[in-house]
Amino acid sequence: MESNVIATTPFEGQRPGTSGLRKKVRTFQQPHYLENFVQAIFDTQTELAGGTLVVGGDGRYYNREAIQVILRMAAANGVARVLVGRGGILSTPAVSCVIRKYKTQGGIVLSASHNPGGPEEDFGIKFNVAAGGPAPESVTEAIFARTQSIDRYRVLDCPNTNLDMLGTVAIGAMQVEVIDPVADYAALMEDLFDFNAIRALFDSGLFSMRFDAMHAVTGPYATEILENRLGALPGTVMNGIPLEDFGGGHPDPNLAHAHDLVALCEGPHALDFGAASDGDGDRNMILGKNFFVTPSDSLAVLAANAHLTPGYHSGIRGIARSMPTSQAADRVAEALGVECFETPTGWKFFGNLLDAGRITLCGEESFGTGSDHVREKDGLWAVLFWLNLLAVRQQSVAEIVSEHWRQYGRNYYTRHDYEAVDAKAAGALVDHLRIMLPALPGQRFGNYTVAYADDFAYTDPIDGSVSANQGIRIGFEGGSRIVLRLSGTGTEGATLRVYLEFYEPDPSRHHQDTQEAMAPLILIARELAQIEARTGRAEPTVIT
Repeated sequence: MESNVIATTPFEGQRPGTSGLRKKVRTFQQPHYLENFVQAIFDTQTELAGGTLVVGGDGRYYNREAIQVILRMAAANGVARVLVGRGGILSTPAVSCVIRKYKTQGGIVLSASHNPGGPEEDFGIKFNVAAGGPAPESVTEAIFARTQSIDRYRVLDCPNTNLDMLGTVAIGAMQVEVIDPVADYAALMEDLFDFNAIRALFDSGLFSMRFDAMHAVTGPYATEILENRLGALPGTVMNGIPLEDFGGGHPDPNLAHAHDLVALCEGPHALDFGAASDGDGDRNMILGKNFFVTPSDSLAVLAANAHLTPGYHSGIRGIARSMPTSQAADRVAEALGVECFETPTGWKFFGNLLDAGRITLCGEESFGTGSDHVREKDGLWAVLFWLNLLAVRQQSVAEIVSEHWRQYGRNYYTRHDYEAVDAKAAGALVDHLRIMLPALPGQRFGNYTVAYADDFAYTDPIDGSVSANQGIRIGFEGGSRIVLRLSGTGTEGATLRVYLEFYEPDPSRHHQDTQEAMAPLILIARELAQIEARTGRAEPTVIT
């Protein structure tokens, strides 16, 4: 088979965001566009030559075609072996699991996570390092720099590989092994959680649940683990077949997009437990009977109860949370006497802390929770963790969370997203806030007095690297906060995210409606940032 060197020129805008390079499918379908980015990976990650690479994605439109390109380029660039999920399927946490189990030199994940899929929708690609996690900024910046000067790429001229048959085939001198995408991940979950206790919960006949896979990647994983191994009733997994367009839905597991599941958890005949995951399987939503668990609270509850599971029975070493995530986990860390770290948004910032053994659990308010078992957030892992707690504690979701609030106090929390905002207007809004920051401390807004105001910067305690301009923080006396930042996960315009939280220690005030309880703080945020005047948006697109 002949290896070809193809002349090319750089494309603008191939800088990876917090979760890789995400663009519309039609952008990736341009001649040389995907190839340029993939070659930049091979040119900068030289350990892949002669090494092993993991490849897989969430099954969205263009997933299979992209994998064929990557395989032909991997062979042409001297990769010795590729492990690829059958059908091109591997959830993002499963990629991390496989990288770590087989000690490969890295992996390429094809996904745009919770973004919609289809010919007119979104696609994405990112590189995971040998530790199993997303590439740190030093790596993504090197890849981006190479895309700006690239003038050629290498590709093998060969037929497509059959991705649907397990086994090993050769592409030139490279071996391609098509693996069961679920097996290694499921085995890891059995090591971490008490499957016998969870199985008994299902066998009791007194417990009802649904898991909404949203026609995304976790369908096969949830079906195998929940229904086949744990004995949940057939049909427990909703929308379990991965589809290229996610069935026309938006594979984002929140109250707005998982509306069918939410409806099943409401009313007098509500399910005991509901859960959902996203496009690539790294996010989760947890619901009880007429009860929504915020991701911030979920991290705190799991940390406080980790000792009740086999994988974490000896306790946890520390906790990390992204800066916009509520401070609920901080209170658990203090009570346990372990470290707690506040990092920028982006799972890659947890990697050094995990690799150094400084933390065991970590999480983001954007429906992501995880631990040191892999180096990605992990949706189904969080669901199994909750099922383990429900089985051991023999309480409802609401009872577990309410008891947690009584012990630690409640951090009321909400996030307001303004999606597809004009990028220049959004940038001007943040720039205006930066100018205001020095004058804000001491100012009073309603019943709130500003204690501090800054643009969050993070110094990594392991390698000393500094990440500046990570989001505007306005903190008030008593612990309330407003955080504003622009998200890097969209593919058009800008997404302005506004995070609000306040701490309530009084148990008699723990069951107020969140939006009503936070109305004064919401108004302060909108007026202080001049959101409507600067963006034209009177209301957020999504509230979670």
